[in-house]
Amino acid sequence: MKAISPSFLCLIILVTLLAGSIESAPANVKPSHYAAPFNRSVFPSGFLFGIGSAAYQIEGAAAIDGRGPSIWDTYTKQQPGKIWDHSDGSLAIDFYHRYKSDIKMVKEVGLDSYRFSISWSRIFPKGKGAVNTLGVKFYNDLINEIIANGLKPFVTLFHWDLPQALEDEYGGFLKPEIVEDFRNYADFCFKTFGDRVKHWVTLNEPYGYSVNGYSGGSFAPGRCSNYVGKCPAGDSSTEPYIVNHHLILAHGAAVNCYKNKYQAHQKGQIGVTIVTFFFEPKSNSDADRKAARRALDFMFGWNGVPIGTPTPLSWLFIYPEGIYKLMTYIRDNYNNPPVYITENGVAESKNDSLAINEARKDGIRIRYHDGHLKSLLHAIKDRVNVKGYYIWSFSDSFEWDAGYTARFGIIYVDYKNNLSRYPKSSAFWLKKFLLK
Repeated sequence: MKAISPSFLCLIILVTLLAGSIESAPANVKPSHYAAPFNRSVFPSGFLFGIGSAAYQIEGAAAIDGRGPSIWDTYTKQQPGKIWDHSDGSLAIDFYHRYKSDIKMVKEVGLDSYRFSISWSRIFPKGKGAVNTLGVKFYNDLINEIIANGLKPFVTLFHWDLPQALEDEYGGFLKPEIVEDFRNYADFCFKTFGDRVKHWVTLNEPYGYSVNGYSGGSFAPGRCSNYVGKCPAGDSSTEPYIVNHHLILAHGAAVNCYKNKYQAHQKGQIGVTIVTFFFEPKSNSDADRKAARRALDFMFGWNGVPIGTPTPLSWLFIYPEGIYKLMTYIRDNYNNPPVYITENGVAESKNDSLAINEARKDGIRIRYHDGHLKSLLHAIKDRVNVKGYYIWSFSDSFEWDAGYTARFGIIYVDYKNNLSRYPKSSAFWLKKFLLK
């Protein structure tokens, strides 16, 4: 990979009504103490600290203001048993109606940037053709609100919620027709929002989309072979590779569009978010070391044995040292490109049986980010070209096949009481860490 300064590599690192304010913590919801000087001041000038979200996980408003259905709307209704709690994102946390108060909370934490994704079917209900002006207005208003709060918008074009119309018409990413439709959608977004958006991500984790959606069938559109799981159709031996191929072509088409038509005058950056684990050899034998290298090169983590401390999600383990090793691996093998870590986070189990003040005590999240940030700083001191770190996620939300059973947010959402928001201990810790 040739490093080109206006482009960047994004990584999700898996090493493995306003009810609260960030201004002060209740006596029984306090962050753990971490001694100075480990705070943002030890990171390079201009380093971005941000937080992320995805449209289907938070927006809600699934059937209003002209939005067309996505494959996740269809999947959660037609295969509800694939979602751990049989839920869906039709309401999610109602960010569509509450974005102003939510963005205000992001500002109060002291973050620099807010990452969100655009719902393709909210802009183009049929995936192409007629534009939904109300959808365009929502994203214009959201971007303006982010900027008005002193934050940089960091925008993902595709975070897995393909318009159902394109799935019905030709099979979505199984067919090459998707490349031109994605390019046209991206072109519209660059033209419409690019005067204010300077950081673009074409695709969120193409590996996760192709493998989970077409090999295991646990994500929309829920396709797999009969020997893998209970899917209505699919071929786990071929479809993930076909889909991933078309995802790569779609990414390339969007990047070329941006570079040829917009980058010179909009002066933005564009890249792709890559999900990866880090693999360690079981022993120091040559065979094991080569096997670990192959696993990292190909990223077939569903067959690998993760290392680190377990979390409530079976695929996610805590291994802060992995972020250093992965960053230096990128430095040494890809000519040290600019890297933004667009997602890094840890989940708690759904804890509705606890009182809210108890449920907000998320020491595991504080320890998680403290450890990863220290390892990341080590990598930066070793000349890795890391430009930003985005925590996943801003709030608890619909967590794909886990539904609402896993909580990733620094903001607690009370699903039983009007989706009220309450900052967790990690929000107060993060605010303290970010003080300038």
